Amino acid sequence: ILLLDFFNTIGLPTSTTVSIVFELLGAAVAISLVKIYKNTGEIFNLQELANYINTSKATEIIIGILLSVVIAFSIGAFVQWVSRLLLSYNFENKAKWVGALFGGIALSAITYFIFIKGIKGTPYANESFAVIGNVTIKQFLEYNIGLIISVSLIIWFLFSYLFVTVIKKNIYVLIIIVGTFALALAFAGNDLVNFIGVPMAALDAFNKWSASGIDPTQFNMSALSGEVKTPTGLLVLAGVIMVVTLWFSSKAKNVVKTSIDLSSQSDTKERFKPNFLSRFFVRITIYLSRLVNYLIPKSFKIIIDKQFEVSTQSPKSASIKTDAPAFDLVRASVNLMVASVLISVATSMKLPLSTTYVTFMVAMGTSLADRAWGAESAVYRVAGVLNVIGGWFFTAFSAFLVAGIIALLLNTNVQVMFPILFALAVFLLARSYYIYSKASKESREEDELVKAESSSTQGVIHESATTIASVSKRTNKIYTNAIKGLAKQDLAMLKANKKQMLKLSDEIDNLKDNLFYFIKNLDESSVNASSFYINILGHLQDMGQSLEYIVRISHKHINNNHKKLKFSQIKELKQVDDVMETLFSDTTKAFKSQSFEEIGGVLSKKEAILSMISDKIKVQIERTRKDESSPKNTTLYFNMLTETKDLLTVTMDLLEEYYTAHDSSVKPAKIAENDE
Repeated sequence: ILLLDFFNTIGLPTSTTVSIVFELLGAAVAISLVKIYKNTGEIFNLQELANYINTSKATEIIIGILLSVVIAFSIGAFVQWVSRLLLSYNFENKAKWVGALFGGIALSAITYFIFIKGIKGTPYANESFAVIGNVTIKQFLEYNIGLIISVSLIIWFLFSYLFVTVIKKNIYVLIIIVGTFALALAFAGNDLVNFIGVPMAALDAFNKWSASGIDPTQFNMSALSGEVKTPTGLLVLAGVIMVVTLWFSSKAKNVVKTSIDLSSQSDTKERFKPNFLSRFFVRITIYLSRLVNYLIPKSFKIIIDKQFEVSTQSPKSASIKTDAPAFDLVRASVNLMVASVLISVATSMKLPLSTTYVTFMVAMGTSLADRAWGAESAVYRVAGVLNVIGGWFFTAFSAFLVAGIIALLLNTNVQVMFPILFALAVFLLARSYYIYSKASKESREEDELVKAESSSTQGVIHESATTIASVSKRTNKIYTNAIKGLAKQDLAMLKANKKQMLKLSDEIDNLKDNLFYFIKNLDESSVNASSFYINILGHLQDMGQSLEYIVRISHKHINNNHKKLKFSQIKELKQVDDVMETLFSDTTKAFKSQSFEEIGGVLSKKEAILSMISDKIKVQIERTRKDESSPKNTTLYFNMLTETKDLLTVTMDLLEEYYTAHDSSVKPAKIAENDE
């Protein structure tokens, strides 16, 4: 639980199956080693360990899980490539029978693998009926696979064709609805078992021991080698808890967001940083791609490229829109269909796999085949996938190791260790919940910078006002915290302040990264807005750089345990902070209310504030010549003041830019109004 909560908190998808399998394996190995030591006196005996651990089953599970990752990625990529080749991005304008054929194949696959394969695992599978030749349902299904698939394909093709032509509804939406339920059903057969399997096994063990009347140290656990019957009520309750958690948990939504961002057809805020492995894989893929392009006939390549041309309605062409879908209906259908089929097939064959790994890797495979990982994003997306896969190995290793340690601790003295470990687990979960809730609350309260989406000059002016108000508000807070942190020598405050500054810098960089789509989105008559917006972003970046320097040097000074600033220096910095706080508060208020006339009042204070800072610098020069003894303090103080001057100057430049732009856009409107 602690391990899964950790991954949910950082927003990375991980596997309940792997967590539980490896924790059970780790604990079993630890206790087995204890027993081997007691019996033979040897600390580690691999041959003897094989008598305690079902190594063949453990190996089968591990290999099965690793293979499922490769198979899911490969099949997802192949099915998506074929689907796109058949349907293209312009799938909604294709002939009706093409969509109906795709619908027939998708719904047939879901029907056969989910429902028909699922029947084999129910108690009704061994019942026989005269209508099917007095054989059991299971036998009938096994003997007539070809017939069932053929009939199913014809029925679903006809249904899909009528659905498109007569009812005139979108067949892809129906596939997604059916696929969602199918995937939920496939998950239920796997994840629900993970959810309650371990506690149910423990309860069953306790009940069997209670009924035996044997001393617990003498009771053999072979009774658990058979199936554990789970009461239906507990299954329903567990299912309800899972549904409610998925619906309300912000952590769960954060995990889903990671998967969607990595598979998104449009440009998103890339969360993962490129690393040498991601660069290596991308470079190798580019070389292989060039080789394949060289070998494929040019005419065939033209046909393929045409099918992969992005239409004007696709998510990729609407990258600038914040509410654009991550990918289209075709890829959504393939994701659901392939993932649910693979999970159901493996479950029906009693093969071990992770539902998380399968669904995630299917989504990554379809993204690759759909050319969602282009030259602009591939290195980031591959880095993200490698991070997630690395997290899976960490899950297995840490689950094995920590569960083994806990098992050893419990084995030493269960009466003492159990309450301690239980209290520690509760504390860690409560702490995780508190920290995450606090961070989420701060994130909601913080005004995130929004990309400009307007296509007119006036629209850009008003949209940018919200961004400037947010930057002014956050700059005010960060600058004040830097001064407070120095005054109090509060390293924790300065460290947190540094994180807030880095977040603000990243958001400003993201605005600049969106510049291409902003310019593309402009009307012909509003091209001047691009110059204005570029200047605004340039000023915001300069503000961020000045503020970042102030935050960095203040944190560095306290982190290196240098001398505290003198009382007179702290007092003077506080006076500067008070003036800057008023300046940024007035700026925030003016832009938030979009009362642009108030900007003139803020601009009028520029010379007075600059003069005040210059006076403080002169005082420090005199102080240094007479009685200052710390070069580090002097350097810090001068740097704080000179960088504050730069911050003030660039802020005023930003206000002047805005004031001029607003003035020039308002005057023509007033002239036109007077003419009328």
